[in-house]
Amino acid sequence: MSMNKYGIPPEVYFGLPKTPKEIGLEIAHNLKKLRKRRKLSQAELAERSSVSYGSLKRFEQTGEISLESLLKIAVVMNASEPFSDLFKTTEITSIQQIIDGEFD
Repeated sequence: MSMNKYGIPPEVYFGLPKTPKEIGLEIAHNLKKLRKRRKLSQAELAERSSVSYGSLKRFEQTGEISLESLLKIAVVMNASEPFSDLFKTTEITSIQQIIDGEFD
C-alpha cells in the first residue's frame, strides 16, 4: 500500500472507511500543522499540555497516543469540543423528528 509523506494511505483521501491507525495518523498530521501554524515547538506544546515530549513526538510520528494525553493536547490547542460530541445522541422531542429521520 502506498502512503503519502505523512504515512496516510490514499484511501483516506478518497472517502473509503478509515482504520483506527489511519484516523490516528490524520489527527496527528492535523495537530502538527496546527502546532506549526501557531509557532509552537513540540517541547512547548508538551510542557503546556503536561504530556511528555516523547509521547507527543511519538504521536506526531505514529498517530498513537493515550486518550487522556490527546485530550490534554486538544484542550491546550482549543480543539476539545468535538470530543464532547462523540457518541452524542439526539433527544427526540416530536414525531416530526422521527418522520424526518432526525434521530440516532
